[in-house]
Amino acid sequence: MSHEAALLERYYRAFSTLDAEAMAACYHPQARFGDPAFPALQGSEVGDMWRMMSGRAVGFRLEITEAPGVSRDGRGHGACIAHYTFSATGRRVANPIRSEFEFRDGLIAMQADSFPFWAWSRQALGLPGLLLGWTPLLQRKVQRQAGQGLAGFRVARARQAGAGPVAAAAA
Repeated sequence: MSHEAALLERYYRAFSTLDAEAMAACYHPQARFGDPAFPALQGSEVGDMWRMMSGRAVGFRLEITEAPGVSRDGRGHGACIAHYTFSATGRRVANPIRSEFEFRDGLIAMQADSFPFWAWSRQALGLPGLLLGWTPLLQRKVQRQAGQGLAGFRVARARQAGAGPVAAAAA
C-alpha cells in the first residue's frame, strides 16, 4: 500500500469516528478544501471545519461506498454516505459524497468533495430545500451561513486557547 493510500485509510477511519484532530493531521498546512457548502477553505480553516462539524454532529454514521484509493496519476479518491441529523432543522440526512484528493509532502494538499446539493437541501431543509434547492440563491445562502458559522467557531476557539481579541479576530 502506498503512503497516500495509507493516508486516505487513516483519514476515512478518523472521519468515521469524527476524530477531528486525526483528520486535521492528514492535511498539508497549505491545504485547500472545497464542497458545495464550503467552496474555498485554505490552510487551518480545513481542520477547523472538521472540528466544528464533529463537535456539532448528532446521530452521525459514515458508510463507505467506494474504498479510498490512489490512481496511477497519484490522485486519491473515495466515496461515502454521511448519515446525520442536520442541527439547524433536526432533519435526518443521508448525504452521498464523492471526494477527489491531491497530495504534497505526504499529506492531503487538496480535497474536492461533491454531493447533490438539491438532494441534500430537500433532506436538510425540507420544503424550502425542495422548492429552492436547485437555485444558486439557496446554495449561496447556505455557503454564507456555513462560512459565518466557521468564522464564529474559529474566533471562539482562539479565545478558548487564550488568544486576545485581536488574535482571535485574525484567526
